[in-house]
Amino acid sequence: MSPEVERREAEAPFVLALDVGSSALRAIFFDSLGRSVRDLSARREYRLKTTPDGGAVLDPEELLQVLVDVVDEVLAEAGGLSEKLAAVGMDTIVSNVLGVDGEGLPLTPIYTYADVRNGGEVRKLKENLEEGRFYERTGVPFHTSYLPARFLWAEGALGEEFRRVRLWLSFGAFVLLRFFGRTGESLSVASWSGLLNRHELSWDEELLSYLPVGPEELPKLVDVNHPFVGLRREWAGRWPELKDLPWFPAIGDGAAANLGSGCTDPRRVALTLGTTGAVRAVHTGSVTLPRGLWDYRVDGRRGLLGGALTEGGGLYVWLKNFLRVPDDPEEALSRMPPDSHELTVLPFLSGERSPGWRGDARMAVVGLSFHHGPLDLLRAGMEAVAYRFGLIYELLREALPEAQEVVASGGALMASPTWAQMVADVLGRAVVLSAVPEATARGTALPALESTGTIKDVSEAPEFFGRAYEPDPERHGVYLEAMERQRRLYDLLLCRGGAST
Repeated sequence: MSPEVERREAEAPFVLALDVGSSALRAIFFDSLGRSVRDLSARREYRLKTTPDGGAVLDPEELLQVLVDVVDEVLAEAGGLSEKLAAVGMDTIVSNVLGVDGEGLPLTPIYTYADVRNGGEVRKLKENLEEGRFYERTGVPFHTSYLPARFLWAEGALGEEFRRVRLWLSFGAFVLLRFFGRTGESLSVASWSGLLNRHELSWDEELLSYLPVGPEELPKLVDVNHPFVGLRREWAGRWPELKDLPWFPAIGDGAAANLGSGCTDPRRVALTLGTTGAVRAVHTGSVTLPRGLWDYRVDGRRGLLGGALTEGGGLYVWLKNFLRVPDDPEEALSRMPPDSHELTVLPFLSGERSPGWRGDARMAVVGLSFHHGPLDLLRAGMEAVAYRFGLIYELLREALPEAQEVVASGGALMASPTWAQMVADVLGRAVVLSAVPEATARGTALPALESTGTIKDVSEAPEFFGRAYEPDPERHGVYLEAMERQRRLYDLLLCRGGAST
C-alpha cells in the first residue's frame, strides 16, 4: 500500500486537511485510510515579513485569503468527491498570536515564533519570577517563542492599540472566528503558548496575573475533537459542501507531524531534520519533564515530549555556501571516517533552543589547523548537529525509557544518506525513514478520522516506512567521545552565566 492513492481507488469518507506552515499553506484530500488523494491538493507560498530589529510576522487577512484560495481550488478539483467529505481538519505553525477588536477584526499582525523583539522581556521574566516553577507547570521555559514575553513586549510597543485588543488568539482560532462567528483555542495549540497549565489543561492564572493579558482576553479552551459546525452564511454559500461538516480546531504542526509519520505512542520517536530539527514522542498520562525539553499537547489525552533545534539543514546550506563546497559533496562526505577531523563545533548560528535554551549562543569551532579543508568543516558541522539530537534523545529517554524506535523525516535528512547514517550511529539506534510525503497534513487528517469514528484510533492507520539505517557499534563509540568533547566546550563557553533568551 502506498501513502498516496489514485482518485478512483480512494476509499470514502474523505477529510480535507489544511496545513498552515511558516512559508506555505496546503489543502489536501485524505481518504479513510489516511492516504493523500493524488491531484487533490492545492498549495500557496508566502514569506514571513521580517524587520531589522527581529520582527517576524504575517498579515492575518492576507493569510486568511490564501487559505480561502486553496480551499476554493481543491474543492473545484474534487468535483463530486467533495460530497463524500466527512470533516475538515487543520494544523498551524505554533506559538503564533494576533489581537482582534470587539468585532473580530485584526488590530495586530500575526506575531510568529521567529519574532525575537521580546528578548528583553524574557530577561525580565527570568529575573522577576521563579522560572523553574512555571516551566514545570507550562512545559516550557521563558523564551522569545512564547506568549508571556510576547505580551509584555506588545504592551510597551503597541501602546493604545494594545488596550483596544479584546481577544488574543492564534491564527487557527481566528479562522474559526471568521468562518463560524465563534471560536476556541485547542489544547494542542494553547500548549505552545507558554500559558497552558499542562496538569490542569487550563490557562495558568498565576502566570497570567503577572502579565498584561487576563484569561478573559483569551479564547475558551477546547479539545481538538470538539467540532465547529454551521458555517456563517457567506461561507456556506461559497462552500455548500462544507456548510454542515464538522470543522475541528487546529492542532499544532509538530503534533501533527508525529501522528502523520506513525509516531503515535511513546515507543516510537519522530526525528525531523529539515531547515531546523526536532525530536518528539507522544505520551499519555503525566511525565516528569527533563530540564531542557518541552511538553506540549496533542490533545486532552496525549502529550508530546521533546526538544527542538535551531540548527539543521540551514547550517549545512550556510557552511556549503560559505566554504564554497562543490555542488554535490555527498560521496566525498560518506568516505570520511567519523570525527576524523577532530574538530569540536557548537553549531549555533542563530542561538540555541533545546536543551540549553541559550538564545545568545553563537557558533564556535575549536581545533582548526592548516591541514583542514572545507569538507572537514562541513562534516564537522553535520556531526555537531547529530550530537545535539543525541543530547535531546538522551533526555527524552530519561522520561520515556520505552522510546526505542526512531522514525526520521525532513528534507535535509532525506537528501543525505550520510547524515542519516551519522544520526543512527550517534544515537546507537536504527533510524527508519518515513515514506509519507506530507506527514504533517496527514497528521491533521488522522485525528479528524478518529473524531468522526471513521477509525477507532490514529494508531490503526496504515504505516508507511522507507529505508532503515542501522548503527555501527564502533562508530557509535567514536561519536560518544566526540559528543562528550562538544559537551565540555559548551560548558566552558556557555555555562558560566544563566540561560538567556
